[in-house]
Amino acid sequence: MMNIERMIQELKEYEGPELKIMEVCGTHTASIFKSGIRSLISPKLRLISGPGCPVCVTPSSYIDRCIDYAMKDHHVLVTFGDMMKVPGMHGSLSQIKGDGGSVELMYSPLEVTEKARQNPDITYVIAGVGFETTAPSYALTIEEAVREGIRNIRILTALKTVIPALEWICENEDGIGGFLCPGHVSVIIGSAAYGELLHKYNKPFVVAGFEPEHILAAIYDIVRQLRNIKQQDSSVHNLYKNAVRTEGNQKAQKIINHYFEHGDTMWRGLGMIPDSGLYLKREYADYDGGSKGLDQDVQLPRTCRCSDVIIGRANPDECKMFGKTCNPMSPYGPCMVSSEGACGIWYRNIKKGE
Repeated sequence: MMNIERMIQELKEYEGPELKIMEVCGTHTASIFKSGIRSLISPKLRLISGPGCPVCVTPSSYIDRCIDYAMKDHHVLVTFGDMMKVPGMHGSLSQIKGDGGSVELMYSPLEVTEKARQNPDITYVIAGVGFETTAPSYALTIEEAVREGIRNIRILTALKTVIPALEWICENEDGIGGFLCPGHVSVIIGSAAYGELLHKYNKPFVVAGFEPEHILAAIYDIVRQLRNIKQQDSSVHNLYKNAVRTEGNQKAQKIINHYFEHGDTMWRGLGMIPDSGLYLKREYADYDGGSKGLDQDVQLPRTCRCSDVIIGRANPDECKMFGKTCNPMSPYGPCMVSSEGACGIWYRNIKKGE
């Protein structure tokens, strides 16, 4: 493989047509900022963020359903911390908790089974937000609840799968040359999962880790493929082989498929995408918190470009509200709230002078 200095030199000196490369994962976006990768490559190579933040693509009606549970007698809403400040149509979980709502933070949904066991008169509702990366932990939670006979757990699912979203982007967004595929999701689904998109759209899909040299190597690979697009077809390349197998984590896939089935679901910024959601199967319906039909979204101000940021039409700093009327302390959209949200990542790093 070409050494990193040579890669940087060639990427810096690139003088071809403008190329837009989407980094799907928020963790990649954060690493790109932290390492200053944009300053190392030609301005003609545009890195744009994609819908790789599960909190950011969760519709506001889901937040409102979470709030309803938090305010319900003998119920506790359990969630990861990055959901707390996401605005719904009627406030946020953080605001509701301040008003006396029952909201608890979790590090893993698996810890909820012990709480439910110790407090049988309380129903624990887990805010199940995530992609394929976190879906196995929710499946394992249900498995343990079934095995132990725990009946006071519900999962309100907003679980989504990445491939249908990438297909939506390929169909609806012109000008994206290639994709830096999400590393954590790829560990579960495998690099072969991108093969159908490759054959349908003939765009490079490159799987990479999160270190700066991994990302630079992936960008270089995508640029090289796009330069040679007339001579040969694009490819799926896995540059993260120490973590990502071709077939993925089959054990994780098996448990996901055992407890969940695919269905249509709403993505904020993209709309309803067929078969992109994961819902508990009928035989486990007693553990479902009413996950279907949560497809309404709050009307954000016209000047808010949250939806454009999610699908890569705009960088966060192109929004007039960015860092002014919309900031981490007073967010309008979820992109400014989550640790993986593009607006929050841009805000934190621009404030540091990067």
